[in-house]
Amino acid sequence: MTLTHGIAVGWLSPSLRLLGSENSPIGDPLTIQQASWVGSLIGLGSLTGNLVFGLLLDRLGRKFCMYFLAIPNMIYWILIYTAQDVTYLYAGRFLAGMSGGGCYVVLPIFIAEIADNSVRGALSSMAMMYVSMGMMVGFACASYLSYYLMPCIIICLPVIYALAIIGLAETPQYLLRHGRDEQAKKSYYFYKNLSSSSSDTSDKESNENDAAKIEFETFRLQVLGGGITQKITLRDFFNLPTMKVFGLIFVLIICNQLSGSFALFNYTSHIFNELQTKLDPNTCTIIVGAAQLFGISCAVGLVDRLGRRVLLLTSMGGMGLGELGIAFLKDFASPEFLSQNDWLSVLLMCFVAIIASIGVIALIFIIIIELLPAKIRSIGTSLSMATFSSFIFVSLKIYPIMIYDYGLNVTMYMSAGLCCFGFIVLGLFLPETKGKLMTH
Repeated sequence: MTLTHGIAVGWLSPSLRLLGSENSPIGDPLTIQQASWVGSLIGLGSLTGNLVFGLLLDRLGRKFCMYFLAIPNMIYWILIYTAQDVTYLYAGRFLAGMSGGGCYVVLPIFIAEIADNSVRGALSSMAMMYVSMGMMVGFACASYLSYYLMPCIIICLPVIYALAIIGLAETPQYLLRHGRDEQAKKSYYFYKNLSSSSSDTSDKESNENDAAKIEFETFRLQVLGGGITQKITLRDFFNLPTMKVFGLIFVLIICNQLSGSFALFNYTSHIFNELQTKLDPNTCTIIVGAAQLFGISCAVGLVDRLGRRVLLLTSMGGMGLGELGIAFLKDFASPEFLSQNDWLSVLLMCFVAIIASIGVIALIFIIIIELLPAKIRSIGTSLSMATFSSFIFVSLKIYPIMIYDYGLNVTMYMSAGLCCFGFIVLGLFLPETKGKLMTH
């Protein structure tokens, strides 16, 4: 599902050229104003998805919400194929954003609740890996496939996803919250790969069944001890430990977005133009995208070995240094030096892409979920992701203005400053959440 969302995001950039031409498949060419709305409505859809799915998670369950994620995405591809005018694209992009916003709330919580502690970080960070992979696939497909062929192919992916999750059980935490203990037991055994008891078993199997029962009972008491069956009140949010958690999450989100971890890679071509790179901007963008994918792949392999804190701080510090390098290149390198050393700007951007992806990009969702108390995890994640989506909108708006009005160098100094701020604050106050029980 995250791969499909990435493809939906990546579709836009190459398609805008066609939609704005005289050969536009929707009739009249898109104006600049219309194109900006087509681009930004995915952000408003994402914000809506964060809030809607956050409210539905504890009411309808994780499994039902997972099915629902596929529907807006499928309608998006149908609207692209049948588009008669720009309103079809507006509606489609909003729905694509709603599906993606839901993915960022539903899937990390589902994964965190079913995964073993030893692989939870890797599985959670895979979500961003597949989004990045999807963006590259979307960029390539929209560049080389016809406008009407691509939706016919990609719409198969959410259908495959919906069929693939049929065999998955609802999470045991959700079932215990709603008093369905027997179903919760079956779900726990399913995800932990434990055998249920039967009448004709050997002594060894009987001992294993007894151990499984004890393990589930311990888990059940831990979950219920976390207060998830009690009614949520304002006091659950406005107490010192929880407010400290939300403060850390807010710093994490600000540093993630205003350090340029998302905006920089949306304006890669423009940055290479500012650095007077003679290489083809599209080629450079694909190279940087591949570097980002490599960085997230490294995060998947390292997050459960080294922990969240080490990777995040290394990523934030390295990203700040890389952005300082780009600012120095813009400030102090002569035009002749830049034109003769095209590789240097590509190398710096690839370094920023890799080091940002190792922690700042890949780990934000898993850290937020692991920091939040179990009782308010669904609502807290929804609010956090809504804030995240809002700052995506803010960063995408201010970065081109900053680069155009104040220059690339000033923009990079600001981004590096945010990395330094995040490195200090999170270095002092962020706890290690590796191995934390999801029942508290």
